Amino acid sequence: MSEADPAAELEALVARVAEAQPSLSPIAAAVLAAIHLGLAADSRSFANRLGLAHALALREVGALTEAGYLRIERRDAKTMRVFYALEPDGVGLLERAAAT
Repeated sequence: MSEADPAAELEALVARVAEAQPSLSPIAAAVLAAIHLGLAADSRSFANRLGLAHALALREVGALTEAGYLRIERRDAKTMRVFYALEPDGVGLLERAAAT
């Protein structure tokens, strides 16, 4: 990650991801941006970092998985935390967004 303010960097990338793929919700764009920037690779960390309900993060991770942007790496049954990674379509979208 660069020397820029992480929150500003996240916000800027979220805007570029949303512009590159308008069908994504703002939260879905933020999930992708956060994993790309190394800020969160699981649903609970993402939700905590952005001050969101974990259920909202889980919903968006599920939608991104169905859309082919993410894959589930593992689930923690006790905490309901979902660990995820980018699929090639997610990488491609982030590359397009970062290039703009």
